[in-house]
Amino acid sequence: MNRDEFLTSSYDFILPDELIASYPANPRDSAKLLIYNRETKEITHTYFHQLESFIPKDCALIFNDTKVIKARLFGKKQSGGKLELLLNRPLDANNINVYIRGKVKVGTEIFFDNDLVAIVKELKDDGSRVVNFYTIDSVEQLTSEALTSPICKTHSKEKHNHCKQLRFEELLPIIDKIGHIPLPPYIQREDSVDDAREYQSVFAKEEGAVAAPTASLHFTKEQHERICKDYNYAYVTLHVGSGTFKPVEVETITDHPMHSEYYDISDKAKELLDSDVSILSVGTTSTRTIEFYARNNMQQRGEANLFLHPNNKPLRVNHLLTNFHLPKSTLLMLVASFVGVEKAQELYKEAIEKEYRFYSYGDAMLIL
Repeated sequence: MNRDEFLTSSYDFILPDELIASYPANPRDSAKLLIYNRETKEITHTYFHQLESFIPKDCALIFNDTKVIKARLFGKKQSGGKLELLLNRPLDANNINVYIRGKVKVGTEIFFDNDLVAIVKELKDDGSRVVNFYTIDSVEQLTSEALTSPICKTHSKEKHNHCKQLRFEELLPIIDKIGHIPLPPYIQREDSVDDAREYQSVFAKEEGAVAAPTASLHFTKEQHERICKDYNYAYVTLHVGSGTFKPVEVETITDHPMHSEYYDISDKAKELLDSDVSILSVGTTSTRTIEFYARNNMQQRGEANLFLHPNNKPLRVNHLLTNFHLPKSTLLMLVASFVGVEKAQELYKEAIEKEYRFYSYGDAMLIL
């Protein structure tokens, strides 16, 4: 690995604002598709609905079936001050790591619609916060259980609000009613009803992501069913956190502290990964899951914090389907782990010249 591949500045590029996709292609599979064959060095330009024509016949596809939750919540403090909260990831059943736009301290109570309340438990050095969530049910009399609930201590005895602490799985149906789809920060608009459908893969199943596995967004239901009929396939789950958008801010990429995300590998995926079949990974999230598994004693579930780059190349994934990513991002460095930083920059330059659309709602690339 040459020195330039260690430098964060080597993964920078200039993207015209008009190439940042604010809306998805319609239909999904009408997105452009750039194909790079590493053996022949050939670049092909086509459309996503032609994907099957280029998938190697003997490979298996691994999809990430995570489902994006409505993780963006708007609330207010007891003082009336407005706050915005973004769920990041559960640390355990009750403690949720979040980001809060607005000033809070330990003990701050944040009130949302549908009698939902969050209490700040911890302020983290990285700017995130740890909160517990409660629901409020009106009762006339204090109970011994209510007295032990932190938020209940602030309420009057005359008309007491009894609070129930929520586990993460109990929180999900509530935020599905009152929350908003957490569109990436570079999509500079409010989420719409359409985003609840479009910022979700057609095979999304396991709730927990706060960002979509974006390569998956191009599949229509019909195309996905065709591919699953013609090829071997399986699902993994990686609940994508907001850290996926965090740029690398250190001079040398290996000094970057990689974020951690929960993963789970299905029995069928394990069987494929333990075999010698060629693997086409659908997305960077599936790739990180597979490669973490390959490096960590074949553990089927846990916390993955793998950072792939040109000095830490893939061991198990043979082909990659992905979108076009942010400058200086770990995702672009992952792409470079397959092709090298110079070729990654060359492919991105080609995509810009051909006016491909970039980022979450943008176009796709297949690396063979």
